[in-house]
Amino acid sequence: MVKNHLDKNGSFTGSPKPPHPTTSTDPHSRKSSQEELDHSLNHHNEDVKKLSDDIDRFIDELSTCQDKSNPPEVPEIIETFSKIIESKISKHNTCENSSTRLCKMTEEDNFFVEAVSRLSKLTNSLSEFPSGSTTTRSLNRTSMVLQRAMTLMEEEFRALLEDSSSSHVKVYKNSSFNSNRLLVDGELCSLTLSESSGEEEYPSFPPDRVTRMNRIASTMIMAGNETECCQVYSITRRNACIEQMKKLEFEKINMEDVQRMQWDSLEGEIARWIRAVKSCSTTLFPGEKRLGDSVFSESPMNSQSLFSNLARAIVIQLLDFAEAVTMTKRSEEKLFKYLDMYEALRDLIPSIENSCSKNELNSEIQATIDRLGESAVSIFSDFENSINKDVARTPVPGGAVHPLTRYVMNYLKYACEYKITLEHIFQQHVKFEESNANSPANAKLKPTLEVEAENDSPHCNSETTPFSIQLVTIMDLLDTNLEAKSNLYRDPALRDIFLMNNGRYILQKVKGSAEIHQVMGDTWCRRRSTIVRHYHKNYQRETFGKVLQILTHDGMQVNGKVVKTTVKERFKNFNAIFDEIHRSQSTWVVSDEQLQSELRVSISALVIPAYRSFFGRFRQYLDNAKQAEKYIKYQPEDIEILIDDFFDGNSTSMARRKT
Repeated sequence: MVKNHLDKNGSFTGSPKPPHPTTSTDPHSRKSSQEELDHSLNHHNEDVKKLSDDIDRFIDELSTCQDKSNPPEVPEIIETFSKIIESKISKHNTCENSSTRLCKMTEEDNFFVEAVSRLSKLTNSLSEFPSGSTTTRSLNRTSMVLQRAMTLMEEEFRALLEDSSSSHVKVYKNSSFNSNRLLVDGELCSLTLSESSGEEEYPSFPPDRVTRMNRIASTMIMAGNETECCQVYSITRRNACIEQMKKLEFEKINMEDVQRMQWDSLEGEIARWIRAVKSCSTTLFPGEKRLGDSVFSESPMNSQSLFSNLARAIVIQLLDFAEAVTMTKRSEEKLFKYLDMYEALRDLIPSIENSCSKNELNSEIQATIDRLGESAVSIFSDFENSINKDVARTPVPGGAVHPLTRYVMNYLKYACEYKITLEHIFQQHVKFEESNANSPANAKLKPTLEVEAENDSPHCNSETTPFSIQLVTIMDLLDTNLEAKSNLYRDPALRDIFLMNNGRYILQKVKGSAEIHQVMGDTWCRRRSTIVRHYHKNYQRETFGKVLQILTHDGMQVNGKVVKTTVKERFKNFNAIFDEIHRSQSTWVVSDEQLQSELRVSISALVIPAYRSFFGRFRQYLDNAKQAEKYIKYQPEDIEILIDDFFDGNSTSMARRKT
């Protein structure tokens, strides 16, 4: 390669240095010389194709020369060609406005890139002949010019890469940097733009600029400057990505600071982190991959290596934050942020899949995903413990839905919005536990699955999964806890109202959420409805059993005659019992309107016909109107009106409530 003919100070070795042209310190003399050179070069530029063809023929002659000790004579066109390239370099270097280099690629620019590429081939061919031969002088000359050209190209490459932020070019989502579309037989092809989308895409390089970068990179690599080319690309693209991350307000935070953060502050940092990861998945990494593939279309290994290193630098920073979050103290409120982080990292993998060597980075991402998943499983375990430990000493007023029931069901409803993710997490957890036969978690989950299948549990589902088992476990724990809390009520009927309220709330929450309903299944819902109806029947029996006994016609006659004192006693007892029921149950609470209506209708259907029958049959046995008024407090219509007061949670009567 050319570099073998340069020492570390940039001096040529192996042959005498080429004579330097005599230069004048007189600026007018230098200007005149440059004008003469330009005039001379313009003569050659008129037949650039012929000159290029002559160079190509000489390169072919050098490559087919079998006797390397006897090289062919070097034609004068080599010096002429070198001077043309030097002239182009000088014009670039003396350009006052460097931004003009970034203009749209012209024929002159095309010629320069192609000329440098041709000069590189020529220099490599000359270097195959021994030092001291007739080609050495030309080799040193072309090597020097090539080195200057490489320096210029490196600067140009860097400038092109660094200018994306100021280009303000719309690149449409259906467009591509693919070099097959940009370069066809050396000609620039415009990208196909979608009229349906005008969103700016990262990085916003116009197609002609990507084409130019592609040609520069290919030329530098062919000339032996692969390291310099890749280094410039790597540094500029990494800086660009860092700037994008700053725009997303995500910056590196050390692990200690993360663990010291209050949850409110950490929650904000997690939101910014998620936004950054999603941007990497959808915009940053696809854009960088597309750009790298286009710029290094002729050297895909470089493209893959550069993208791999770039992605790794960013991903490791993201993973460090995620790892720090998993090491903070667990709490139930953190579950959903953990799941958001889990999903964000899961969606990140496809954007770098098959682009990083040996998928090492994918493995690191997956390891962090697994830790987030295990943290989620642990939070569910903590959630179970918190339900078990929720012990109350005072009952909820009026037998209303307990705050624990609301909290648990809303928590599960929200959790089931991540159903697919949690199904996968718990499935992976079970697989992990099954790999260790002595694991307590394995002993718990696997037998539970078997019991559900074998014993036809009320919670069984057609598609029993580890996550559905987890939900059933939590439901069972909640049921057990509510059963214990119901014992705080001294009135058995109010105990049933409490269990009915909570059971109905649980059922409605499950039915109202497609995700949780899918997990629990129709069989569970039907059997839960049966349980609620059971509480309903218990309530009716406890509350109105004595009322119906009073209103029965049995025992009203002696020797075929109605006993008036018995009639009076029955009406008196009914009034007292119904007054007490009305006074207490008007303070009870049934917030579910449908359940409240069902209860009132069922009570009316039970009590009013019985009272109407008793009233119609035995009222006539009271001696006079005054006596009737004393013992008959309610007309049948009054009973129906009073029943409508039940379960309103009347605060006026609340203080007199007895539980």
